[in-house]
Formats: sequence, structure tokens, C-alpha cells
Amino acid sequence: MALPIEPVTLSVEQISELNRRLSALRHDVNNNLSLIAASVELIRCRPENTGRMLNTLVEQPQKIAEAITRFSANMESALGITQP
Repeated sequence: MALPIEPVTLSVEQISELNRRLSALRHDVNNNLSLIAASVELIRCRPENTGRMLNTLVEQPQKIAEAITRFSANMESALGITQP
């Protein structure tokens, strides 16, 4: 990872946009974690629904990883961080 050599200056708009994206990331991660918790609780209460709930459980970690990757790419772009 190549960091900028000079200090990075962001405009108020850029900071606002990064903050908006961070807020969206927190929202997405919380939603996915809530689905995991709800699925586990449903499985606990109604084991016969395990097959149906497993798909939801399996999908959530990948969705979280994708949301974090998108946010990281946006932040790296805004800060001028490059990948070798």
C-alpha cells in the first residue's frame, strides 16, 4: 500500500461524503448482524426452520465483507492511497 507523501487535504464535501458512506456502512453491517441474530433465534425456537434460515446465515458474512471492501476502496480513493 502506497500512502501519499504529502499531507492530504479533504474538502468539507469530501469529509461529508466519507461520513455518509461510513454511516451507510454501519447501517449495512448492523442490518446483516441483526439478520444473523434473528436467524439463530428462529433456529433455536423452531429447529424445523433450520434449512431455510441457513441460507440467510451463510449470506451475511459475505455481504458484510463486500460492504467493508466498498467503503475501504472509497476511502483509499479519497485519501490518494494506492495499491501496488
